[in-house]
Parts: sequence; C-alpha cells; structure tokens
Amino acid sequence: MTDPNVPPPRDDRPEVVHHTTINNPPSSGGGGGSGWIGFLVGGIVVVLIIIAIVVFAGGGLNRATDTNVDLDVDLPEAPALPAPELPDLPPVEPPTVPNPEPAPAN
Repeated sequence: MTDPNVPPPRDDRPEVVHHTTINNPPSSGGGGGSGWIGFLVGGIVVVLIIIAIVVFAGGGLNRATDTNVDLDVDLPEAPALPAPELPDLPPVEPPTVPNPEPAPAN
C-alpha cells in the first residue's frame, strides 16, 4: 500500500544534466571603498569599547568615599481641617426619553 501524501515517482528526468557556469570578471573600478568603511566601523567599535569600560569599571574617576547625605526639605504647611465647604450643585432634571411610535412588534 502506498502513502497518498507522497507524489508519484517521476520517470521523465534525463540521465545527463548539463550545467552552465557564467563567470563575471570584477569591474575595472576597484573595490568600491570597502577599505575605509571597515576602518570607520572599526573606529566606532573601539569608541564603544572605551565608553563601556568607563561606564562599567568606574573609569578611574575620583569617587567620593563619604556617602552620608543630609537632606533638609522645607515642606509647606498642610491646610487646616476640615476642608472648606463646597457650593451646592444646581438642581438638574433627569433626561427624558420619548416613547417609540408605533410600538415595536416582538
């Protein structure tokens, strides 16, 4: 019994398969500037490594050894309790909905 999901074997393939190779010679203009682009990318990588060393290793900067900090913050006085009286709201009538004409048939 054969598997219905497998395509049938193909008998129409040739015995000899010919391949064609096309060689394109390089253009006479040179490499296109890839040398200085590599130099630029290398320089950016070096700068990023230097920044990472400074950020993560402390960079040899003089750091303060005394970490005691005295904060003096003047806060405003809280208002006296109770809160001031709010004015009364004006009277508002609830909205009205008109009755549908004619009555819906369910």
